[in-house]
Amino acid sequence: MSANSTTSYAMPPIDTSYKRIVAIALPVLLANLAMPLQSVIDTAIVGNMNDTAKLAGMGLAIQLLSLLLVSFNFLQYASSGLAAQALGQLANNTSNVSVPTPLLSILQRALLLAFAIGAILLIAKPWLIDFGLQALSANPESGRAAKTYLDVRFWGVVAELMNFAFIGWFAGQGKTRYMLYQQGFIAVLNIVLTLFFVFVMQMGLVGVALGTTIAFWFGILMALWLSRQHLQISWTVLFKTDRQYFTKEKMLRLFSLNKDIFVRTLILTLSFAWITRLSAQSGDVILAANAILLQVLSISAFALDGVAVSAETLSGQAAGRRDWSRFRIIVKRTGVVSYGLAIILSAIWWLAMPTYLGFMTNIEPVFALAYDYHLYAVLLPLVGVGAYWLDGIFFGLTAGSVIRNAALILAAVFFPLSWLLYQQWDMTGIWLSVWCLLLLRLIILGGFLYRANQTGSYEKLQPEA
Repeated sequence: MSANSTTSYAMPPIDTSYKRIVAIALPVLLANLAMPLQSVIDTAIVGNMNDTAKLAGMGLAIQLLSLLLVSFNFLQYASSGLAAQALGQLANNTSNVSVPTPLLSILQRALLLAFAIGAILLIAKPWLIDFGLQALSANPESGRAAKTYLDVRFWGVVAELMNFAFIGWFAGQGKTRYMLYQQGFIAVLNIVLTLFFVFVMQMGLVGVALGTTIAFWFGILMALWLSRQHLQISWTVLFKTDRQYFTKEKMLRLFSLNKDIFVRTLILTLSFAWITRLSAQSGDVILAANAILLQVLSISAFALDGVAVSAETLSGQAAGRRDWSRFRIIVKRTGVVSYGLAIILSAIWWLAMPTYLGFMTNIEPVFALAYDYHLYAVLLPLVGVGAYWLDGIFFGLTAGSVIRNAALILAAVFFPLSWLLYQQWDMTGIWLSVWCLLLLRLIILGGFLYRANQTGSYEKLQPEA
């Protein structure tokens, strides 16, 4: 099918069954697990180098990179919400439309923005690394290790930002198996290359970073091929833009949504950077132990995000049709599935934690401290599931102003509260801060949703189309 072909496009009623929710979530869950798996393997390799400073530096580097890149993951959420609503609007459109073009334009706009942002970050690399490590209170040895890693990893920032756009675009259309193919490919290639560079080429931290960087660039080539297959268009059409979808109004709509999601994501990443700073101020052993334990949050969050994508995809389609009765069913059923998965994840972590910690490091003081606090990490899926689930609902609504306002309220409460907890209980206070960050997100977003449900004013959560 070419981008210029026309067809009458109609979709069946939205399937809100538990089977459909799981069918969307499962491939996303598997695809998402491929993403933190790369980080886990990288951390485990460094954690078994018998050098606390290198492991602590790896934790600093990952946090700084997350602060920079995840701040721009609105590329994923905006692409997902807009793609989902585009499908819902097409279902109500009985006229002849060019099916691929609206969806292709969403992807093209996101990729263009990703490339521009990535190029700016790459140009500013020296300043960003020096300032970032200073802001995170890096000690001299761990700071040098972090800089060694980041000097190489930065060459992949453009690819990683473009990866966000592809993930959101596939997810918004419910094409989660494409996510699985793409992320699985990146994860496997990353692991193979990293092991080769570290153990065969003896490149140390540079090899760990180089494997990840190369894998992401090859992942973008894979995603482009999958996009062409999905839309059944030629390579020429894939890169050809349609001016009617790049009007001032449409670009401003994209930037407006991105601006709100950017504020939200920046606050969240600053919150985790703050937690890393508190760990760094407590010494390299605490920083290294928390770097390992917080991988549990990363893995669990990506797994729970599978159901959040179901919530986002289905709620976005319901919002596109203004089918609010079905929207309420989606909220309820995705919540049930989310909490069910969280219980399973916490049970798995409780059983697997001793083995996991032994795999992650051979540094005895780091292992001992991490084990002392492992129960805080085991309970993270149950503590955080509500935040991820409601994120999915509000991203499906593309409720940018609500997402932004919730994040601002979170910041006003979290930062002073976490400082008080840290001053009172040190390491325990750091982990209570992590829990508070997750629970506050649930409470604040839940309040917005409850009010909309009570007043029947879901439309007010959405911006003008």
